[in-house]
Amino acid sequence: MEDTMRRNKLALFLHLVWATWDRLPLITPDIERRLYRNIESEARKQGCTVLALNGTEDHVHLLVIFPTTITIADLLKHVKGVSSRFVNETLRPSAQFKWQGSYGAFTVSRWDVARIKEYIKRQKEHHRSGELVPEFEETFEEIKSDE
Repeated sequence: MEDTMRRNKLALFLHLVWATWDRLPLITPDIERRLYRNIESEARKQGCTVLALNGTEDHVHLLVIFPTTITIADLLKHVKGVSSRFVNETLRPSAQFKWQGSYGAFTVSRWDVARIKEYIKRQKEHHRSGELVPEFEETFEEIKSDE
């Protein structure tokens, strides 16, 4: 049997959502771009392929192809820890930047990846217009209330 037949192929699409501490509007326009670049860089360092990243002033959505070499909890602990330290030490916002401890993690079918990418890309517009994906926002509200 050829060696190519022995390789496993995995494509685990994961939509991750997490919020700032107490859903405070801490992701200001002056830090947003650099914060997102930091989050993307750290997710890549952990083995993720980043497909989409965006959010609003109080939460972030991240769509990745997830590696089998790390747990979801470890990925988010790392990304959230490094990114909050980056904001506080490098960007020095007027208020301390901190993430909530909880998060949402949703598996995504490969057939839904394009739809979720578009949803993440248009986060600000969705929140302004109220056009939200109910299953994500409802679960996110439950997570928020658990803190």
